[in-house]
Amino acid sequence: MPRLVNRIVTIGFVALLPACAIMRHAPVKNTSKTFSTVVVDAGHGGKDSGAYRRYGPPEKMVALDVAQRLNRKLRESQLKTVMTRDSDVFIELNDRVAIENAQKNAIFVSIHFNDSRRRGVRGFETYYHSRPSFDLANGIQEKLMTIPNSKNGGVHTANFRVLRLATCPAVLVECGYLSNRSEGNQARDWEYRELLADRIAEAVVEQRYGPGVYHGSQQTAAQSPQPETPTGLTPDAAHH
Repeated sequence: MPRLVNRIVTIGFVALLPACAIMRHAPVKNTSKTFSTVVVDAGHGGKDSGAYRRYGPPEKMVALDVAQRLNRKLRESQLKTVMTRDSDVFIELNDRVAIENAQKNAIFVSIHFNDSRRRGVRGFETYYHSRPSFDLANGIQEKLMTIPNSKNGGVHTANFRVLRLATCPAVLVECGYLSNRSEGNQARDWEYRELLADRIAEAVVEQRYGPGVYHGSQQTAAQSPQPETPTGLTPDAAHH
């Protein structure tokens, strides 16, 4: 009898494995060419400052600023957007995953800045996890590389939770190293953050509608450089 019971339990456990796998990670729906919504995720926030070095403001601030600019540009391009945060608040990673997976026909773009103990390390990097996310990641990286004097850190797979658990194409963009003197100083400049958002928006719009469709904002050309504020960001950030 114990042997029979053990066999029944084993069979039941094996039968449950596929269901458990689905609960852990639903398959990714390839909406990379059909999406109508972009979930824009500003990394860190609130009690989580992210990377912080003396050459630039906290990562949570510059990530939010670039995300807000990206959000505006995508809306100007007639795409629906959802932001995981639009202010300096802390959002749990699981809550970010819930937000991205709650959207229908969407993609997910997470904005971050990088950090290294080696001050000489610099460059843009774009990460993805699922195969349907590769074209989007590669397109964003290519557009960032059109920025003068940029360094190509490459497109890589990563096991980040917001990528691994996404049920839609999802990428995470590292917009340079705050630990690098040059890129940390650039992150202070609103015109540079506007440029970052513009290149990412161009890649997203072209991913959906094809090349030549995106028309960047005239904001950078229309405004002149402004002095830094005490927060380390230029006053232009205050319009969000």
